[in-house]
Amino acid sequence: MTSRTFLRGLPLLAGGWIFASPVHAEVADEKGKIEALISHVENLKDAKFIRNGSNYDAKSAAKFLRGKWQSKDKEIRTAAEFIEKVATVSSTTGKPYLIRFSDGREVKCGEYLKGELKK
Repeated sequence: MTSRTFLRGLPLLAGGWIFASPVHAEVADEKGKIEALISHVENLKDAKFIRNGSNYDAKSAAKFLRGKWQSKDKEIRTAAEFIEKVATVSSTTGKPYLIRFSDGREVKCGEYLKGELKK
C-alpha cells in the first residue's frame, strides 16, 4: 500500500479539526436551528405557552418541546419538520399550541416559529 492510498482512507484533517461530510454538516445545522427555536421560546419574557387549554411558562414550554422532539427524533430531519410535527398542534387533541404575549396578543406557535426560522 502506498502512502497515497493510505491517505485517501483517512478523514480530512487540518489544524486538528476533522471535516465532516456535507450531509453530516447539514443535519447538525438543522439540529442547531431546532435548538435555536426552542431556546427562543425558552427566553420569551412574560409570554405564556398554551397547550390544550393550560398555560405554561417559557421554560416549561421549552422542556416540553425538547421532550416531544426527542420522542419524534427519527421523523424529524429539518427545522421545518420540527415546527410541523412538534411545535404546531397537540398530537393528543389536535388543538393548536398558542403563545400569549404580555400585551394579550395570541399567535399560533407554529406560525410564530416559522417566522423566526425565516429570520
